[in-house]
Amino acid sequence: MIENEISHEIIRAAIQVHKTVGPGLLEHVYEKLLAYELHKAGLSCLTQVAIPVIYEGNRITEIGFRADMIVNDKVLVEIKSVECLAPVHHKQVHTYLKLSDIRLGLLINFNQEIVTQGVKRIANNL
Repeated sequence: MIENEISHEIIRAAIQVHKTVGPGLLEHVYEKLLAYELHKAGLSCLTQVAIPVIYEGNRITEIGFRADMIVNDKVLVEIKSVECLAPVHHKQVHTYLKLSDIRLGLLINFNQEIVTQGVKRIANNL
């Protein structure tokens, strides 16, 4: 599957999770539920993936950040459950994409009446 196909499956799964449990839960709960839905759909889903920081060709730290989710090794997912997304959330995902060398990221805020209103697609050289 290519990145766009994977992202459609992720959004479909996020809609299912949100339809079932609604807004207002903690981020780690949505992470577990979304991973469950993605595994049911036959996708590979790793959670809390440690990403090292490589600076000027040197590995500076083994864990620069933890990606909430990486799906099929191609799409990074950052999960939020906040009143509204801030510009820093978008910048965070963009930086994560650059450091992980992944080309597509989804920022999903589950704390919305309609979850698709909280989905932002962020591309890195895609």
